[in-house]
Amino acid sequence: MSPTETLNGLLARFRRARVLVIGDLMLDEFIWGKVSRISPEAPVPVVWVQRESVMPGGAANVANNIRALGGSVSVVGLIGEDRWGELLLSELASRAIDTGGIIRVKRPTTVKTRVIAHHQQVVRVDREQPEALPDGAVSRLIEAVRTRLADADAVLLEDYGKGVITRKLLEAVIPTAQSQRKIITVDPKEEHFDLYQGVTALTPNRMEAGQAVGRELKTDAQIQQAAREILQRLRGQAVLVTLGEEGMWLFEQGGRETRIPTVAQEVFDVAGAGDTVIGAFTLALASGADMVQAARIANDAAGIVVGKLGVAVATPQELRAKLNRAGLSPRRRASRSMSIKP
Repeated sequence: MSPTETLNGLLARFRRARVLVIGDLMLDEFIWGKVSRISPEAPVPVVWVQRESVMPGGAANVANNIRALGGSVSVVGLIGEDRWGELLLSELASRAIDTGGIIRVKRPTTVKTRVIAHHQQVVRVDREQPEALPDGAVSRLIEAVRTRLADADAVLLEDYGKGVITRKLLEAVIPTAQSQRKIITVDPKEEHFDLYQGVTALTPNRMEAGQAVGRELKTDAQIQQAAREILQRLRGQAVLVTLGEEGMWLFEQGGRETRIPTVAQEVFDVAGAGDTVIGAFTLALASGADMVQAARIANDAAGIVVGKLGVAVATPQELRAKLNRAGLSPRRRASRSMSIKP
């Protein structure tokens, strides 16, 4: 069976996989319009609004990506007691995403508003309150995780630094998931790196990997050294470093490295691409993929998403078509694995 046939077989198993997403939920609001003049009040464009839309953002966008690819997904996180929270719940429910683990707290729902004119983002406005959560709210989140953990094939921790992913939550959730032999993937933030001991895989970007080791990563050799240090320190199975237009680089315990070039033909918007990577990567692992297969699927899914305007998702049909095309292309054959002694 060819590699492409194997990857297509994995896509068919996505429908049976169940992922529990834990993290910072957001609502992405889009204001679409046109610009025809500059304001007389200040040197800024005047946007004539033509339509508005909302989409799940942050950890909610990760869940949306998993669901769009056919997986079953439950979400644990928090929203405020406001209309933005209601909108987010409605958006998730309309996509058949389980929202029973979402709790309400007396703080604003995190909202990112993007104003887009002529296919270009003009400005972004953020509404958020990232202060630490009260202990009672954290305890409710932990209980929501424990209630849903048995039904999950994989646990995905999405840390945007907005207050949900805390030391108390990680110290409760990770050992419990490990005791139940769950796949655990993490989109990490620097301040919590040492709490990810023994997780299955992390998906930092270049900057986050550099922050984890305390230095900037400018060269391939520096990326390699940083990834090995993270693997040794955390004793996980893999680190998948995302490199934007340079693709991604998978480092596994035992020394195997796989460099995967980007497959994006045109890039319109990179918003949410990291969410797509960890969502597709985790769903693939939960469906029986090995690390390299999961990384290649994630890379192709991200290539689809960045070719769309706004925070978007990839569909199984789009991913299957891209996998089939990539399986015949010289660029896919350029993906390479090598074994490096630790």
